[in-house]
Amino acid sequence: MYLFFLAQGLSFTEIAILEVIYNLTTLLGEIPTGYIGDRIGRRQSLLVGTTLITVTLVGIGFADSFLPLAGLYVLWSMGYNFRSGSEDAWLYDTLSDEDSTDNFAHIRGRGEAVSMAVGVGAAVLGGYLGSIDLSYPWFVAAGVTGMGIIVLLTLDEPESFEQEESDELSLRQTVGIVSDVLGHPTLRAFLLYYYVLYAAVSYLVFIFFQPVFQTVVLDFGVSQSLVESLLGWFYAAYSLVGALLSYYTGAIKRVVGLQTWFVVLPFAVGTTLVAMYFVPILALPTFLLIRGLSDVTRSLAGQYINDRIDSLGRATVLSAMAMVSGLAVIPFQLGSGLISDTVSPLFALGVGGIVLLIGSTVILLWETPVTDEQPDTRSGGRHQEEQV
Repeated sequence: MYLFFLAQGLSFTEIAILEVIYNLTTLLGEIPTGYIGDRIGRRQSLLVGTTLITVTLVGIGFADSFLPLAGLYVLWSMGYNFRSGSEDAWLYDTLSDEDSTDNFAHIRGRGEAVSMAVGVGAAVLGGYLGSIDLSYPWFVAAGVTGMGIIVLLTLDEPESFEQEESDELSLRQTVGIVSDVLGHPTLRAFLLYYYVLYAAVSYLVFIFFQPVFQTVVLDFGVSQSLVESLLGWFYAAYSLVGALLSYYTGAIKRVVGLQTWFVVLPFAVGTTLVAMYFVPILALPTFLLIRGLSDVTRSLAGQYINDRIDSLGRATVLSAMAMVSGLAVIPFQLGSGLISDTVSPLFALGVGGIVLLIGSTVILLWETPVTDEQPDTRSGGRHQEEQV
């Protein structure tokens, strides 16, 4: 996608502005769309989001300048707003019906593994399609995303959600639930540690991966005409590593533990981001590492948060987490865009690594962001019920 944007004449700063537009829309839309998801149902919210994303992907494939892309980015963000909280909320509530919520990270990880395994072949195909015309992958992606609408029509709402009388949940009550959760002692440090700091820096990796990849392979004498197809093969490896790690998300949770995983992760990622500025070839294994860890970490974070909130207002709370993350990433995006245009994307990522290392250290000295202790969900539920 970023090679496509560069091919349309956009600068790194304009690309960063697009990402800012996306996140501002996320900021303004997450809680309202999460609230709508809690009112109309998880499945209906997913249907709206998937439809918006499908239409947007077609539009981006036809766009050829900054202004149309800016408008389409608003729609794209709204589509994911409707999906962001409802996806995990639907899965967790469905598992709650089966009394299997402890398996959330395991099952979500297996789902991500299947997705990325399919993505291995799709990445190779996308690379070759991109070498013919960089707009073609957008149209294919729209077609595949549109198939999700058909799949969603076969799903049912979880019984635990239907029993919560969500149609009586007011916006004021929802805001009260969200503020209570975000201020909870067991969640506030984790919110800063993962949803603000780590998410913001790792987001930069996904923005600048393609131009950095292009720079590295061209420096090794690869022909410009081969960049897109090689990128497709690298994305295949990228997806394969992620699929393998995601498949074992449940095992990672049991063997490594949530606390160890989240304490070590920012320092491993931050160190590799700094190192690859001095040795650019390290960018390739660094991208594989960060991509592979991304979905595992998201699943483990989802398990940690969902274990500490109730079904009533669940989609809104999860959307609020995404909203906070979207707000935090905006200064990182603008700063990295300016730094990339002035120096290079590699330098911008190195600066991001330093920020991650220092910020993580400060948070750990202030408060432990995550614990392996199991929460008392019953007392948390009573507290939220009292507030409602």
